[in-house]
Amino acid sequence: MNGDQVIITEREVLKSTPREAQWCLKRFSINFKHNGKTGIDSLSGYWQGVRAYDKGLYYELGVSDNNGVIHRCEPGDLRLWRNSEKDTAKTPPPPVAKVSDRPRDGYYDKTAVATSKVSEFTPLREADVVFAKRIWREIDVREKMNTYLASPNARLIDVLLDGLKDGKFAAYSTTPTEEDPGGDMFTKQLTIGQALGMLSDSSVVTKRDADNNIIDSKLEANTFDPDSLVRFRIKEDWVFDKQRSVFEPRIIGIAPMIRMKVSTGAQVDMQPAFWIYFPHARPLLAVKAISNENNDQTGLSFDDAFMKRMFASYIVKQSNAKDERIKDYMQGIDRLYEAQRVAKQLMDWELDLWQY
Repeated sequence: MNGDQVIITEREVLKSTPREAQWCLKRFSINFKHNGKTGIDSLSGYWQGVRAYDKGLYYELGVSDNNGVIHRCEPGDLRLWRNSEKDTAKTPPPPVAKVSDRPRDGYYDKTAVATSKVSEFTPLREADVVFAKRIWREIDVREKMNTYLASPNARLIDVLLDGLKDGKFAAYSTTPTEEDPGGDMFTKQLTIGQALGMLSDSSVVTKRDADNNIIDSKLEANTFDPDSLVRFRIKEDWVFDKQRSVFEPRIIGIAPMIRMKVSTGAQVDMQPAFWIYFPHARPLLAVKAISNENNDQTGLSFDDAFMKRMFASYIVKQSNAKDERIKDYMQGIDRLYEAQRVAKQLMDWELDLWQY
């Protein structure tokens, strides 16, 4: 209760006669008003549905149950009056209307993505995998096909950082070790502060005295600008499952790319800031809708975009005996040609399985 307003929420059905009856649990928002001139008290407000109750079970509104029934609860208004005593004193000013619940932004509930679930991969047995190739590729959000990943309405980096801050998944160090020479095997977990610190550069802040002499200095991280992040790296396995006769890619990890600053001022290649284990991030990505400039009601999530390969990318490395990246043995435009050759080689492997 808040002043002249009371909010009542129905939690459960204690008794239902007959038991087969259907109920709609509601939340009431009611305001009290006293008219000193007429002596009439009034209660006014509205209700909206919270959950549905049918045959002893509770159901979320707008979601299909096992029988395909979508339970709904129409909202409504409440108006009650009663005669009271007139005020002899000066009538106070009418209270300002208060609405406790945020109004819906639109004319229908967008629940398709918010309630979606992750489609799990079919389990693999090593005995059924007759071909496997590990691929590292990079996604540039400045390319036309990838601009939705950097939309101010729904940035991929914002979704990933929110998941890290909420503890829904972890970030892993990219520092090479003896156990993890490539720095992408998810061996060392980072704290939230360490992960966020990797995204922003640092600057030296000095403190001076009255004579302008430096008396103290410390290193402080600058504010991270999400618009400055333009590239992501993904690590994936391409496997052929002979049990299902399916050749498919499965993403293992995703990493935002940053450009490290060196004291000499020389340009260096972008490096992964940290790695995120992609299967752990999928439940969050599945409930975050992507932005589409052609249609606001696509019903697609970030997880859908990755599973349906709705992005443009280029290969930067494939598993090989020397553990070389493409840039280690190709330069200039030849690096792009080599990336295209590797991609075509993967596709040709599947096509060569067909016999006529």
